[in-house]
Amino acid sequence: MESKVSRRLSEGTAPEVCEHVYAPRLARDFPAVFAHLCDVNQAHLLMLRRAGLLPAADGAVLAAALLRIEEEGFANVPLDPAIEDAYFNYEAHLMRVAGAHVGGCLHVARSRNDILSTMDRMRARLQVLDLLDAGREACAAALANAQRYADVVMPGYTHLQPAQPITYGYWLLGVAESLARDLERFQQAQAVLARCPLGAGALAGTSFGILPQESARLLGFESCVPNALDAVASRDYALALMSSFAIAAVGASRVAQDFYTWCTHEFGLVDFPDSVAGTSSIMPQKKNPIVLESLKGKAGQLTGLLAGALTTVKGVNFTHTGDGNRETMRGFFEAADETLRIFKLLALVLRTATPNEAAMLERARNDFCTATDLADALVRESGLSFREAHHVVGAVVRTAMDAKLAAHEITSAMVDEACVQQIGRAVGLGDETVRRSLDPALTTAERRQGGAPAPDLVRARVQELQQHLARVQDDVQTQRSGLAAARETLKSEVRALAAAAR
Repeated sequence: MESKVSRRLSEGTAPEVCEHVYAPRLARDFPAVFAHLCDVNQAHLLMLRRAGLLPAADGAVLAAALLRIEEEGFANVPLDPAIEDAYFNYEAHLMRVAGAHVGGCLHVARSRNDILSTMDRMRARLQVLDLLDAGREACAAALANAQRYADVVMPGYTHLQPAQPITYGYWLLGVAESLARDLERFQQAQAVLARCPLGAGALAGTSFGILPQESARLLGFESCVPNALDAVASRDYALALMSSFAIAAVGASRVAQDFYTWCTHEFGLVDFPDSVAGTSSIMPQKKNPIVLESLKGKAGQLTGLLAGALTTVKGVNFTHTGDGNRETMRGFFEAADETLRIFKLLALVLRTATPNEAAMLERARNDFCTATDLADALVRESGLSFREAHHVVGAVVRTAMDAKLAAHEITSAMVDEACVQQIGRAVGLGDETVRRSLDPALTTAERRQGGAPAPDLVRARVQELQQHLARVQDDVQTQRSGLAAARETLKSEVRALAAAAR
């Protein structure tokens, strides 16, 4: 049996190749790329007509056939793994609809390589827009509750030990800052995605007098890729985006880990509604944080997909290859889908988590996280070096712990006793100064430098980031409108060309 796609090949495709390479790829990819393949074919047709590379009559027949295939949908295209991939199966169907000669004319001045590269960018740019929307919603959820809970005092932790008092709103603002950087990384990739590879051919362009900028315009691209080899060889934008996906996933995992800790009975700082919890098949008292576990687990998936893509492409020649472009992009599209799920789940978590305000404040009052503020007071009012103050307060904390006293029960007499032990003299720090230094609500409000958690500073920064998110939203809407307008122009021009066939 001869090959169904090439007279160079004297044998048909082996059943194992059909079963394990082409059939799975067709089943996975054809529904996903069908609309893009229709658009690419229609844009190429219009370009060929404008360049004078296709007779008017043939162009009209092709336009009518392409519109018919698009209207009937991908389910009406017979798929044969022996014909290899999505493009060859589409072309075979086009040749049945338009006739073998006319249908075969559409492939002039192009290759599957630049077609695939173009479709990959078209799919990727839509997914980036979806991710910008989803990431913006997660960031907005963090900001809304940062505004709401800017005054809710809680302990801040380092090494999972009480460190300094902050507010829950301040913590959420930090999460929002991280999410805003995720969005910036996605936006950086859009400059590459705005360049169209169509016209690059297999790797060396073409001798036909094509109009690549016209194809780019019809497909909603801003410009063309300047080097044909690079156009088909490189998917580095996918690697950059997968890195951004993995970073975003790791960030979400760390947020989930904080919530995971705080919602335990032992911490009791945060609670979630039953709608985002699971239960046990045997233990009736259980309320399990399944969404948080899912967020943490997905970070492992995303880092694995990134590592797999980088490893796959590292030994690939700088040209078009199946492993470099198909297997890598398979991981990319899966990673994009998973990242979208991560943002959706993270928005849910950030929106529904409820802080236990009383427990947070009580923990901050009792767990010595105000010790640094007491040391700062000794520096400011008693002239101690910070290291001297650090030793004094460390001794005070040790004494209080031994006596089973909470932080807010420390007195000026205890401070003076520690001063005598550590520096050989009392300093007479007043009771009111000690009290204020150990009040987490007061010390949090007084910390105003270096991105500090004072509630008014938190709210001011929330407003700045909300304005930034509004600009991101406007930009996404502008891009969506531009792509929709370009596509409507494409369809209108193809319909006009097809009308000549009637």
